[in-house]
Amino acid sequence: MEDYIGKLRETLENAVVKRLMSDVPLGAFLSGGLDSSLIAALARKHMDQLHTFSVGIEGSRDLEAARLVSKHIDSIHHEYILTEQEAREKLPEIIYYLESFDQDLVRSAIPCYFTSRMAADYVKVILTGEGADELFGGYTYYKDINDADFLHRELRRSVASLHNINLQRVDRMTMAHAIEGRVPFLDLSMIRLGQLIPPEMKIAGSPPIEKWILRKAFEDLLPNEIIWRVKEQFDEGSGTVDMLDGLLKGVMGNTEMENYRRRFSETPLRSKEECHYHRILMEVFENPEIVFSNTGRWSHRPFHTERPKDVKEITC
Repeated sequence: MEDYIGKLRETLENAVVKRLMSDVPLGAFLSGGLDSSLIAALARKHMDQLHTFSVGIEGSRDLEAARLVSKHIDSIHHEYILTEQEAREKLPEIIYYLESFDQDLVRSAIPCYFTSRMAADYVKVILTGEGADELFGGYTYYKDINDADFLHRELRRSVASLHNINLQRVDRMTMAHAIEGRVPFLDLSMIRLGQLIPPEMKIAGSPPIEKWILRKAFEDLLPNEIIWRVKEQFDEGSGTVDMLDGLLKGVMGNTEMENYRRRFSETPLRSKEECHYHRILMEVFENPEIVFSNTGRWSHRPFHTERPKDVKEITC
């Protein structure tokens, strides 16, 4: 295990340093979660000063955690308080740049849009923590996989599918504001190392802890409450999910949703929320069918460990 820990520390730091090369100002997204905090902390070691950026609703867990990390690494920290009204006003623009109606993707794109917009006032290049969950088993459903070989295959599939989902969100939200997102966790050396580390070291402990070896490798770099912070997706930690109840209230009734689903029966629409995003996408593009044919989707299937094909799958 110590060999893997040493190699992980060395490889990730090298991947961060490689992405610090820039002729323009560079900063880091900082949600206060493990992944972005590690990237920001490693970058700060090699920079005289580092601008960090976080967004969330008032009192959100991400904002509080990001403040703690910023103080710990002594970054120049910026935060933006997200409101329901502004999110509603900007939703068509977000969906336009995202080119997707996928419920989970739109949710996480909302805070990413506002963080990118804020960062664009200070930097032209931004470091992000994308890829760590797929390499080291960060999502909750991975914990339900009891077979190590199957978990390994599922993580490989997740990494291979990133270009259809999360990386599109980061790339499109940053480029919408003319900044470049860089992803140290997806350096080829990190991906190779990720395939060598045994799955039993990625989800370990009782109860199981996701990204265990990543946490162990850097437990001296950040405060314990950050290193061992429970995984929250961007839309959860920022409070976007909590805000959506008000944002989506009254946008579509049950009968309207069923009629809308029948109208677009060739596209599985999971909820009123997703129907609403689909409808917005139809409105913001003159030829939405072209966009639909290239839209990545998170699709959910019942998970059974005895039937490996029945897992959460990404399709395009």
